[in-house]
Amino acid sequence: MTTPAYVLRLREHVGHDLLLLPVVAALIHDERGRLLLQEKSSGEGWGLPAGIIEPGESPTEALVREVREETGLVVEPREIAGVFGGREFRHVYPNGDHVELTLVVYRCEAIGKSDEPLDPETLSLRYFERHEMPSLRLPFPPEMLFAAIGAAGSRNLWP
Repeated sequence: MTTPAYVLRLREHVGHDLLLLPVVAALIHDERGRLLLQEKSSGEGWGLPAGIIEPGESPTEALVREVREETGLVVEPREIAGVFGGREFRHVYPNGDHVELTLVVYRCEAIGKSDEPLDPETLSLRYFERHEMPSLRLPFPPEMLFAAIGAAGSRNLWP
């Protein structure tokens, strides 16, 4: 996640101490049911496309923005897949910043592609079958990651 300006301002006061952050993440499947994951350029490994909700944004607005920035996909949120938080969703970034995430995960349908360049925090993107999944940075339940979307799945718009 690229750090929003307001979090940087908070960090000026609290240093690396724990911050509770509201975050959204996307479950995006292709027509074969594979899950799209993002590999971070920071070396933190694989995870769902995700990001911090910025002041004035609704969770769905933040989700659409973050997915577009990190994957180049335009998505339509379909349903909430889960809400997570607590000690299991604490993370220490490579720079030493401590966070605890309150995270809303949405099932999404990819409906288009953006012409914008990808955010530099994305090293690579790849769709994974359930049996070939890498370890994720956060402990999402596997049954949630591959549960069927309420209606139809997404089209493969990437790459």
